[in-house]
Amino acid sequence: MVALDLKNIHFSYGKGSFIHDLTMTADEGGFIGLIGVNGSGKSTVLKLAAGILKPQSGAVDLRGRPIGCYKGKERARLISYLPQILSFNIPLRVKEFIAMGFYPHDRLPGTSLDDALEITGLQGKKNSYMAELSGGERKRAYIAMTLIQGADILLMDEPLANLDIKYQIELIKLLRTLKDEKGITVIMALHDINMMFQFDVLHVINRGQLAASGAPREIMTGELLEKTFDIDFKTFKKMYFFGQSDKNSKNRYFSLRDVSIFHRTME
Repeated sequence: MVALDLKNIHFSYGKGSFIHDLTMTADEGGFIGLIGVNGSGKSTVLKLAAGILKPQSGAVDLRGRPIGCYKGKERARLISYLPQILSFNIPLRVKEFIAMGFYPHDRLPGTSLDDALEITGLQGKKNSYMAELSGGERKRAYIAMTLIQGADILLMDEPLANLDIKYQIELIKLLRTLKDEKGITVIMALHDINMMFQFDVLHVINRGQLAASGAPREIMTGELLEKTFDIDFKTFKKMYFFGQSDKNSKNRYFSLRDVSIFHRTME
């Protein structure tokens, strides 16, 4: 079943088109990455998918219905959006902050506060203030709040940015667990190519358009990297890659040494 469906989206900030005829789907229970350089349109696509921004033309469907049909609390129970810039100077303890996820509900949801704390590994931090947490712990607190909120579609804008590799690994593991055990659909924007093989599906955004879509190992070629990230693949390959060396290697799948190490860490 399709969780989110963006069809022929056009969007602009004032003059000039920023998102051009973008069509993209996200299946239920998917672990999906949006990758591209800064300013390519990833954040805008997420805001359009969340219903925060409205396209000039095209349609955004949530569970087969126009997203505008869902109002307030009803939408909050279905979809959650984690922005790139988060305010951590919140004068609340962790348990108080996470409990704000109860807002969309007229009665207690299926996930309790204690459940959310346990799933995200924050039991020992529940009485701490948000400002006292590490970057990784703060983002886990936001995820704990979404668990209580009950939304099973989670949109995240660069959640791995500015995190040490330890916390990147912990966050990816947590999100994978939520996908596998609770069926949550995760859609995450990123620009770090070292992380791209962690996703089941990758949507490549370039200059406001969908440049490629599919399994990372099938679509990420040297040619696509050059077009998306404006790099010289031969130079880049010498620095980061190993493997393919024949004349056709530019258009064949390659392996990242760093990604291989990361994969072994994640197992």
